[in-house]
Amino acid sequence: MWVPSLAGRSPVRYLAIVEALADAIAAGELRPGERLPTHRDLAWKLGLNVSTVTQAYREAARRHLVSGEVGRGTYVLAASREAVLFGLKAAVPGAPAPIDLSTNVPAVDPDSADLAAVLAAVAAEGRIDAALAYHPPALLQRAGIAGAAWLAARGLHLRPADVVPCAGAQAALTAVLLQLCAPGDPVLVEELAFPGLKAAARWLRLPLHGVAMDGEGVLPEALDRAVRATGARVAVLVPNLQNPTGAVMGPARQAEIASVARRRGLWLVEDDAYGALTDRPPLVALAPERGVLVTSLSKTVAAGLRFGLVAGACAPVRDLAGQIHATSWPLAPLMGEVACRWIEDGTAARRLAWQRAEIAARHAQARRALPGLVPPGRAASPHLWLPRDGDAAAARCLAAGVEVVAADVFAVTREAPQGLRLSLAAAGSRAELAEALARVQGVLSDPSLSETALA
Repeated sequence: MWVPSLAGRSPVRYLAIVEALADAIAAGELRPGERLPTHRDLAWKLGLNVSTVTQAYREAARRHLVSGEVGRGTYVLAASREAVLFGLKAAVPGAPAPIDLSTNVPAVDPDSADLAAVLAAVAAEGRIDAALAYHPPALLQRAGIAGAAWLAARGLHLRPADVVPCAGAQAALTAVLLQLCAPGDPVLVEELAFPGLKAAARWLRLPLHGVAMDGEGVLPEALDRAVRATGARVAVLVPNLQNPTGAVMGPARQAEIASVARRRGLWLVEDDAYGALTDRPPLVALAPERGVLVTSLSKTVAAGLRFGLVAGACAPVRDLAGQIHATSWPLAPLMGEVACRWIEDGTAARRLAWQRAEIAARHAQARRALPGLVPPGRAASPHLWLPRDGDAAAARCLAAGVEVVAADVFAVTREAPQGLRLSLAAAGSRAELAEALARVQGVLSDPSLSETALA
C-alpha cells in the first residue's frame, strides 16, 4: 500500500498528497496502471479525514495524474508531466474555479464581432457548402499567397511556393521533425522548452538535449558544444518571446546563433508563434539556407484559428510542399477561408495590433503588481517567467486560487532553472488579472520560496 510522506510539503493537506503523488509518479515509485489506496484506507494511514483524501484524488485527476473509476478504484495514468498542463481545466464539482494563469492563449477582445462578420460574408456569397467540402487546389494556393504576405510583414520575404499551410503550428512542427529526423536522432532545444515540442519529440522518439540559456535565449557557445557533443543536425528554438521565459534574442545573439548553424551544418527550426508580437525579425532570415520557420495565427489573432505555416527557401520546405496530403490537406477549408480573408482584408493585422496593445498593458500591470520580480527591460510578453522554487510556489498559488505552471513541465534537463510561468493573457480581463497577481504576490512574498535564475 502506497503511503506518502507529507513532511516538508504544502501546509494544505490535500495539496501535500497531490505533490507526493506527482513526485512518486515522476520517480517511478508509482507506475502507470497501479491502483492507489482507497480514500478510507489512505485517510486512516495518514490520520486525515476521508474528505481530505477525496479532495486530493480529485485534484490529481484534474492534473491528469490519476483516473478514478466507480467500483474499481483510482489508478495512475500513463501520462507525461506536461500532460498536467493540458489536464488542468477539468472543473472539480462544487469547488470554486481558480483564476487561470496557466493556459498560454491570446487575450480575448469581448467587443470583437470579426468572426460573425466573416461567417456572414461567406454565407452571403453562397460559399458555406464549399467550406464544408474538401478544399479545392485554389484555396491551398490562396493560403500560400496569404501566408507569404503575413510573413512579409515579419521581414521574411518568400515566394508563395516556399510557404506550406498546415492545420496549426503543432502539426507544422511535427511535419518538419518528421522531414528532418529519423527515430533516435538527437534534437537540440532550449533547456526550458514548450510542452508541445516535448510531446512531439516523445511521440516521434526523438531524444531532446537541452541547451543552456540566459536572458536572451540559447547561449551560442553552449549550442556549439551541444552540436559537437551530440552530433545533432537539428535545433528547434524560439528566439522571440521564448516559451516559457519570454526571452528575446537581440541582433548580435541572432547573428551568433546563425553563425553556429552555418559552421556546424545545423538545421535551425524556428518556432515563431509569438514573433509577430515583437518588432524583431525571425532568426532564420539570417541563415535562409539552414532555416525553417514554423508559425500560426493562434497566439496572435485567434486561438481556435488552426492555420499554421511552414516556410523557408530551403530543401526541407520544398520537399514538404509536395506532401500535400500529409501537410496542407488536414487544414480545415473553413479555417483556411477565414484565415485568408482576415489576412487579405487587414482583419488579422488589426487583431494583432489589438493583441500587442493588450499584452503591453497586462505586462505593465504585472510589473506594478510584482515589484522587483519582473526583470527591467524585458519585452512585453503574453507569458511571464518568475525565477522561484517552481513546484512549491505553484502549489501555494493554486491553494490561493490561481493556476500557474511550474518549471518541471518545461524542463528538458535536470539542471534546468526552476521557476513559474504566468500566462498574463489567459485571465478573462485586466480586473481578473489584477486579482490573480495580488494573490501571486502574497505567495511569493514568503522568503522561504528561494529565488533562482537563468544561467
